[in-house]
Amino acid sequence: MGIGVGIGAILFLVSLGFGLQKLILEQITTSDSLLSLDIFSENSSVIELDRENLNKIKSIPEVAEVSPITAMPTQIEIGDLNSGIMANAVDPSYFKLSGIQAEKGNLFKEGEARKIVVSSALLKVFNMQDYDEAISSMASIKLYLPKKNQENIGGNAVEEIEEIVLTDDFEIVGIINDESSPYIYMPLSDVSYLNLPNFSRVKVKVSSQNEIENVRSKVIAMGFSVSALSDTIEEANKIFQAIQIILSLFGAVALIVSAIGMFNTMTIALLERTQEVGIMKSLGASNSDVWKLFLVESIIIGFLGGVSGIFLGIFAGQISNFGVNKLAGSLGGSAVNLFYTPNEFVIIILIFSTIVGFLTGLYPARRASRLNPLEALRYK
Repeated sequence: MGIGVGIGAILFLVSLGFGLQKLILEQITTSDSLLSLDIFSENSSVIELDRENLNKIKSIPEVAEVSPITAMPTQIEIGDLNSGIMANAVDPSYFKLSGIQAEKGNLFKEGEARKIVVSSALLKVFNMQDYDEAISSMASIKLYLPKKNQENIGGNAVEEIEEIVLTDDFEIVGIINDESSPYIYMPLSDVSYLNLPNFSRVKVKVSSQNEIENVRSKVIAMGFSVSALSDTIEEANKIFQAIQIILSLFGAVALIVSAIGMFNTMTIALLERTQEVGIMKSLGASNSDVWKLFLVESIIIGFLGGVSGIFLGIFAGQISNFGVNKLAGSLGGSAVNLFYTPNEFVIIILIFSTIVGFLTGLYPARRASRLNPLEALRYK
């Protein structure tokens, strides 16, 4: 049980690290988003992310899917209130490539028109706290698009803003949980007739993980900047690895205390059985036989300590998770799983505990094997 408590502490703490890592990464990634690249132009006056360049990106053999986005200053009116926000015109595939999911309602699909998906921050602006009430609400939209005046002043074209009121109202079909800023997503097909300006950025799905760097280099050679969610995930994983190491060190303290206790137990067991060792040796047991006897016993203790530690760690994790979810439920939060234990880690822990048992039994076994039979028989 001493070894079990130490192993259980390590398993509990490291499983917490794995669980937090899994929980956070699942919130921001999907399998498609990990294969996606964000392409944008840092200086649109030098190189434009227009339809022509979009087709060039599509023609790259390793590119499986392309989804552009156009961001436009917008005024949206819901009921008697209106506010200036940013509208993002996208194809439905953009949600999949970005890993965006609806907290309430649904994301608009291919072929659907006059639908919008809004951020939760936008609902706060319009004082709409009830998500169920917000779904199916109607909104009118006014776009502000730049246009080029044909008259030049000092040799430069004067940029003007054109106000475009979209004729039909849009229905709110989904809500994204994002408190950072108010914005909407609307179908690109609903505004494609407006001769939109260049795309703000483009989401590109690569055919496989191995081709990401190849596609990135080709797009950079075209003059565009590229970022990938996989880069962020890689950095996050490094941070979580450091957290897991720190948590393991805390658990290792408990294991060291347990190992000292086991070493002490094996030493006391030797002193209590000194006469037995003398009798065994007088009956023909060799030093090797005695050495194996004590060593195997310590290995078994370490192994069984690992087994009990695994059960203790998993049980403690389940109890803690239940308590956290109970508290979250009472405060209006949603249930989560804070602990995750990979099977490989369970096997490593079991092997580790067995090795600890082996190491703590080496000295007592060596000492027992070297006992003089006559001195052992006279031991009191």
